[in-house]
Amino acid sequence: VQLAESGGGSVQAGGSLRLSCTTSSRSFSSFTMAWFREAPGKGREFVATITWNGDTADYADSVKGRFTISRDNVKNTAYLQMNSLAPEDTAVYYCAARVTPQRPLPTTAPAYNYWGQGTQVTVSS
Repeated sequence: VQLAESGGGSVQAGGSLRLSCTTSSRSFSSFTMAWFREAPGKGREFVATITWNGDTADYADSVKGRFTISRDNVKNTAYLQMNSLAPEDTAVYYCAARVTPQRPLPTTAPAYNYWGQGTQVTVSS
């Protein structure tokens, strides 16, 4: 399974970006999808996750109220809408897929089976 992120870039504080994660896998609609990020000198950090059908999502406290995860199972794409961006959101953002459902939604990197290559998000003050 290959995942490909897009939509990263540079933005000023307070701005918005929307990340996309696409795959050609026919099983996308059954995957739990998530976003993680990795800032320089830090480990991979959970950002958001969503169930296979989009009925439930979970967020890191640091992004609640600012970021929204969603998915389109027809387009085989997951999204991360990021609003009110701050310099501390600067990181490489990765999408991840988990094959088997789990409740509550998993928020740790080892729980996910497949990863994209990442897309850089840079927020300047």
